[in-house]
Parts: sequence; C-alpha cells; structure tokens
Amino acid sequence: MRVVVAGTFGPLHDGHRELFKTALEHGDEGVVVGISSNEFATETRQPDPRPIPSYEQRKRQVKAMLNTVDEWNRSIEIRKFTDTYGFASRDPLLDAVVVSPETDDAVTELNRRRTERGFDPLESIVVPYEYADDGTPISSTRIVNGEIDEHGQLLE
Repeated sequence: MRVVVAGTFGPLHDGHRELFKTALEHGDEGVVVGISSNEFATETRQPDPRPIPSYEQRKRQVKAMLNTVDEWNRSIEIRKFTDTYGFASRDPLLDAVVVSPETDDAVTELNRRRTERGFDPLESIVVPYEYADDGTPISSTRIVNGEIDEHGQLLE
C-alpha cells in the first residue's frame, strides 16, 4: 500500500510521531509525506496566526523524525503542498491517507475529488490523539503557546 500523510508539522510533537509511525507501518509500497508551504501554513492559521518554522526547517525536522521511527526501512518521498487537498487529490498511485481525528472529515471531500478524476478513493487510517498530562490533545499550537512540551508535559 502507498500511503500519504500530510500537515504543517511545526513544531513536531508526539502526535506527529504516531502519524508517521502509522503511515510507515502501512506503507509497504512507500510513504509520501506532504508538508504545507509557508504561505498555505500561514493562510490556514487565520484569524489566529502563530509562528511557524520555515518550510525548509520543518522538512529537516520531519526527515529527522522519520529516520527515528522508520523501523521498516520504507521508501519515503516528501512533497510540498499549497492547498487543502494538495497532490493527494491528483495522484492516482496513492492507496491510503493517515489522518488525525480532526482531519478525518476532510477525507470524504478528498475522495470525492479523486473519484471525479477517475481515481480510486483513499482508505482512511485514523490515528487517535496523543494526550498531554492535562488530558487534552497535544498540538503544535499548545507548544507554541508555552502550555506543553512536544511530549505533552505541562509547562505552566
């Protein structure tokens, strides 16, 4: 199976680690990691913008994390995307998409776009949230706001 996982990925945290591990576990025919462009990452954070590392910095950090969790020695490709459905709606070679609970609803529209193009729909693989010590999901926004670290440990 050729699997895609996509996001802003900045800053990285344990939730991202689980997304990557799941994609790698299922991606026996390869894993495509989509990283949002700087412009799209900023655009999707409106009206409450937060600092986001540059695309190149996020790409380096994603590669490093992938290297630490890839126990299957998978073929990995990193692609930049600039819109909500990105290349996943246009790549007929993808079989599945790994998502978090918050992005699972978008798979329906993604698959509608794929079927319009004559492509097979993607299997949705939902990875549960990783929770911080306070019982709420770990997120990059919470890390940037200084509430938690990348492992969900409270900082305040």
